[in-house]
Amino acid sequence: QVQLEESGGGLVQPGGSLRLSCAASGSGVSIYAMAWYRQGPGKQRELVAGITSGGRTNYADSVKGRFTISRDNAKSTVFLQMNSLKPEDTAVYYCNAKFLSQSYWGQGTQVTVSS
Repeated sequence: QVQLEESGGGLVQPGGSLRLSCAASGSGVSIYAMAWYRQGPGKQRELVAGITSGGRTNYADSVKGRFTISRDNAKSTVFLQMNSLKPEDTAVYYCNAKFLSQSYWGQGTQVTVSS
């Protein structure tokens, strides 16, 4: 069993930055692939960025060059550095941990980009 807790969301102006954190608890977290998803108003949940247990990353086209995902296995924490934020980045951001058939979600953290 893995529990995930996101933090770091908030209100930011366009062009600003935020850093989201996802603290994971449970055994063997370092073997899980981790990812950030988001769900905007009236939209389906979508993958934002993922990172494997070995550190390989992938990004949605809409955030490439602006967002960076990283992980600190010693602290069982995953980060999402978000720069050059746009109003269309407004969404609830969710952390996900996946290993084989196991998949866990956090409760989400709200990110609002508005002037």
